[in-house]
Amino acid sequence: MAIQRPKGTQDLLPGTIEQWQYLEETIRSVCRDFGYEEIRTPIFEATELFQRGVGQTTDIVKKEMYTFLDKGDRSMTLRPEGTASVCRAYVENKLYGQPLPVKLYYIGPMFRYERPQSGRFRQFHQFGVEVLGADQPLVDAEVISLVWNLYQRLGLAGLEVHLNSVGCPTCRATHREQLQKFLTPKKAELCDDCQERFERNPLRILDCKNPNCQAVTEGAPTTLDTLCPDCGAHFEKVLSLLREAGVAYRTNPRLVRGLDYYTKTAFEVMVEEIGAQSAICGGGRYDGLVQEIEGPATPGIGFAMGLERVLAALQVQGKFSERRSKPFAMLIALGDKAQNEGFSLVSALRARGIPVSMDLLGRSLKAQLKMANREGAEFALILGEEELERGVLLLRDLTSGDQIEVPVNEAVEVVCMKQQRGV
Repeated sequence: MAIQRPKGTQDLLPGTIEQWQYLEETIRSVCRDFGYEEIRTPIFEATELFQRGVGQTTDIVKKEMYTFLDKGDRSMTLRPEGTASVCRAYVENKLYGQPLPVKLYYIGPMFRYERPQSGRFRQFHQFGVEVLGADQPLVDAEVISLVWNLYQRLGLAGLEVHLNSVGCPTCRATHREQLQKFLTPKKAELCDDCQERFERNPLRILDCKNPNCQAVTEGAPTTLDTLCPDCGAHFEKVLSLLREAGVAYRTNPRLVRGLDYYTKTAFEVMVEEIGAQSAICGGGRYDGLVQEIEGPATPGIGFAMGLERVLAALQVQGKFSERRSKPFAMLIALGDKAQNEGFSLVSALRARGIPVSMDLLGRSLKAQLKMANREGAEFALILGEEELERGVLLLRDLTSGDQIEVPVNEAVEVVCMKQQRGV
């Protein structure tokens, strides 16, 4: 049997990769407009970073990480998410010495061993933003506004931001006590994972997708019920700013996110009809994470979105037309001498930034013209033995069929002029 790609991974082929490039270019454009700079971190990190940064009680750390021993018997893990790595880079490279806040974004592959399904892969790609060094509600609103702006530029419809505040360590202690008191008589009805969460992190029980656990927690105290005055004022200010920005949102007191490091603002962006889940972005504030990995006290907020899920939403909503890259022209060379002259001409055009293709297999004129039309070229540059002797080539408009003779030594300028004019 032929070797196949690992389960839960994809081959991104021509015809599809152009959609990825379009999405990534739009992301980078939005980030530039908002003043965010790109960061790239290693694909694997010390396992301890994710154990401490993501949280020992999370499904990611307990069940989903790709962890291995390297040749020095050090435990390494393929990164399952980006925030912990960015915070590690922030501390290790002393980015806190720069003017604050530090506004960063990343795009890259992540790895989680989970059951592949629509919109979920074992190797997937995330775009994420992290703002480190500012705790004002305005920062939260800007981060959410960046997400909203990106989706508006992409043309996605039917979006809604779900918002909650999970509080700070002070008010979360009060919520923990009330939640455990509410759940104690029903603890045996919870799933095995939630029974374990009951002592270690009961807040995450509210995030369980098990229908039975959702029924058990119906009417349970929420974090919004126990917010301290500071957290309550912070949350109200965020909501006020989002209203000013025209962001469609609703509060969702059951939204707690699946990572241990969140404080105060937590949010997800929902869209229908993209598979097993409707969330295409999630994030929140993590004011204690940098300290958790032995950095200075640094407030932070960020989000991550799976690019596969965004692309799925764009495809479902019909936002993608054919995006495969097309040459502006195709050089059709007939015979060895014409190929030599044609290759020189193609090289000169490419040096001027003109997308131009050339047949590499010595096909017939008819076959090469058919190939030019199939690739979507606007012009064909036809060079045969007769044209070589006269020092000209035939420039054929593949839309109208019109054809003119052009001196070979003027062909580069003529083609460049036509592209500039859009003719």
